[in-house]
Formats: sequence, structure tokens, C-alpha cells
Amino acid sequence: MSAQSIYDLAPLGAIIRFSDDTPRPPERHRKKLAAWEHRNSSGRLIRKQSERRIGNTVISPSITLHAGDYCGGGVVVLRVHRTFSVDSDLTFVVTERPKVGSAQVLDRPGEDAELVYLASHRAAAEEWLTRHGYPTAILREISADGAAVQGRTAA
Repeated sequence: MSAQSIYDLAPLGAIIRFSDDTPRPPERHRKKLAAWEHRNSSGRLIRKQSERRIGNTVISPSITLHAGDYCGGGVVVLRVHRTFSVDSDLTFVVTERPKVGSAQVLDRPGEDAELVYLASHRAAAEEWLTRHGYPTAILREISADGAAVQGRTAA
């Protein structure tokens, strides 16, 4: 799939694998392997951002994947996000979709909202929100057809 297909079809919370379709180098080639891993990895789809203008510049639509967290002493000290333009030359594959009944916690209403947590069910999402500060968050549940439904304000 292309990045445009992911933008159009994949739900927030899906696990997306991306690749440049080149073979993995041997472990002994550390620099080549690091470069390869930069273009061949996966992450959770957390944002779809539509086209936007900044002055005379047009920025094309993009998708953002949460690639991982680095922790120290049980505290997340660095969160890694990867953003790809829909024009990306990489190949994308949906490897896992959010389960039916799971609940998405979005940081704000609107089309450019970012997924901040994916809970197994609505009650778990509401409980998570009581411990984390997102005053404008909304909850959406995943229906049987994979679409997010019941977008209500979490407050």
C-alpha cells in the first residue's frame, strides 16, 4: 500500500509496517543496518493530518506513527514519532487493526486529532483519562466494520 492508501483507509490505532523493499544487511554492518532500520520498521498510526498552508507553502497530507518510547526509571523520557508525507516512496502494510470494542482516546475533537491512548474498552479509556491531563479529549469506540463511532467528549 502507499502512504496515501494508509491515509485514506487505515483507522487510527492500527499497527503499520513500512519498508523500502531492500534486503536487511548483516548484523556486523552496524551503520548500514541502522540506516536500513530507519526505512524499514513499524509503528501505531496516531495521526492523519490533512493538507495545510503556511504562507505560500502547501504542505501535503501526512500520517504519523508512534514508533516507540524510551524510558528511564519507569518514566517515558523520549517518545519517537515518525511522520510520512502521502507522497512517500516507502511501502506500507496494515499488520493489525484495532479490536472491535476498543476505545480510542483522542487529544482533541476534529480531523487532525491525535491518538494518545488505545484502550481495550471504553471503561478502561475513561479510567486512563482520570490519571492523565487531556481536558479536551474525546473517546471513540471501534465498531464491527472498523470505523470509530460515538465520538463524545470525555469530560
